Amino acid sequence: MKLVTARQMRALDRRTIRDAGVPGHVLMERAGAGVAAAIEDTFGPVKGKTVTIFCGKGNNGGDGLVVAHLLRRKRADVRVCLLAQARDLAGDAKRMYRRVAGGGGGARVACVPSADLMRRLTRQSHILVDALLGTGATAAVTGRYEEAIHAMNAAGVPVVAVDLPSGMHADTGAVPGAAVRASLTVTFGNPKLGLFLGSGVDYAGRVRRVDIGIPERYVEAMRLPITLLTPDAIRSWLPARRASSHKGTFGHAGLIAGSPGKSGAALLAAVAALRTGAGLVTVAAPAGVQARLDARAMEVMTLPLPETKDGTLSRRALPQLRAFIQSRTSVGMGPGLSTHAETAGVIRTLITQCDRPTVIDADALNALSGHTRILRARPRPAVLTPHPGEMARLLDTTTDMIARNPLGAARDFARAHAGIVVLKGARTIIAHPGGRAAISPTGNPGMATGGTGDVLTGVITGLLAQGLAPWEAAQSGVYLHGTAGDLAAEVYGHAGLLAGDLLRFLPRAIMRVLHDGDRVPVPDAAGTHGR
Repeated sequence: MKLVTARQMRALDRRTIRDAGVPGHVLMERAGAGVAAAIEDTFGPVKGKTVTIFCGKGNNGGDGLVVAHLLRRKRADVRVCLLAQARDLAGDAKRMYRRVAGGGGGARVACVPSADLMRRLTRQSHILVDALLGTGATAAVTGRYEEAIHAMNAAGVPVVAVDLPSGMHADTGAVPGAAVRASLTVTFGNPKLGLFLGSGVDYAGRVRRVDIGIPERYVEAMRLPITLLTPDAIRSWLPARRASSHKGTFGHAGLIAGSPGKSGAALLAAVAALRTGAGLVTVAAPAGVQARLDARAMEVMTLPLPETKDGTLSRRALPQLRAFIQSRTSVGMGPGLSTHAETAGVIRTLITQCDRPTVIDADALNALSGHTRILRARPRPAVLTPHPGEMARLLDTTTDMIARNPLGAARDFARAHAGIVVLKGARTIIAHPGGRAAISPTGNPGMATGGTGDVLTGVITGLLAQGLAPWEAAQSGVYLHGTAGDLAAEVYGHAGLLAGDLLRFLPRAIMRVLHDGDRVPVPDAAGTHGR
């Protein structure tokens, strides 16, 4: 599904009205109907409930007025706070106002209400609807609109944002001042980029899309480069498991990982590759780490390698590593390797020589700091999986700078270094060297814990071993990894979630995607992680 900027969505609306002959008020009515349906789907029947709807004077306010009319017909007690005089409304919004404020049981409308009245109404409500600004906010909200936002946020009841939480920038998710903290955002046509970037993730709540009838051919004609990942796309890429298959059918994933005190990172990545479907997995690790890996994962094979006096990979391991790579279908390198100077040199050599589909993560990324030019010397593009701190080191900038424009940072690095970048975050971004990008809607705050990145490395390496192209493997891996985290959070919650919990839910994440989102059984919370 294509993501759009505010300008692009306005262009799609205009073309639909002009070329497809759909009147603007029809689009507005469809949008409002979608919000009304989403409210009942999420919070139950509105009959007898008090719903207060905050409307601005533009089209977003017009959408809100449609919602007011429809909820009133469903026997809700509807109040409208219109932050304008009725005479200031124009076009379709004015048309909807006349419908709402007309006689015969219309909703109660307060024009330009005081801050006291807004606070009183929000405290008396079961549900609030934000139809103040939508995609129209480009600077900090002030005045009466700011007072309305504060009243909604302080009410302690669900808030439904119409198209976009008011106060949020539609393109970047930036919140320069006050903004509505929505429980649910119902967005129209194509989802807006800001809902999945920056602070937008915190303010949007659950995001639901409503089809208002924008012809898909108009969307395709715009050649939009940013995609929101969906189960349909992932399903089409996952390899079939034919009855005649054997372990060799699904590839042999190799992982170069581990050092003293960090054998767990190697183990997480290895088991993740198996849980994602790789036929065989071998971890190449320093000899002192190999024994610990053998003792903890029966299904994982190991290759002991020469080590430095500190127990990390030695340059003497290079001949064995070259042979190791040649006999593997895919290679993941980095989890738990350490930043030892000699080990970093080994990894840089391997990065330039490895001709297998490759994932570069963690300490392998650290080894690239100041040496990113070598990525262009690779025989094929690699998949790089940095978190914002690692991305900042690769670009010789600060984490704050990455946070201000993660999409731009990922796309620029991918183009400049001919690689696929997976920039991890609340909404992980996958960037292609050709300029395309994708954002995954899966994942949750419980995954902000050590080791989940190692699991992602194993997932992508496992998919590469099964023959997925790097671009599809990166997108599929991110989506499945986040889905596993979401399934695990249903059992463990967020605060207590561990990276190892994801391993147990990866097969169920795949089942959920393959079975079109149907509920799949979840395991009992008891048991050992990853087994």
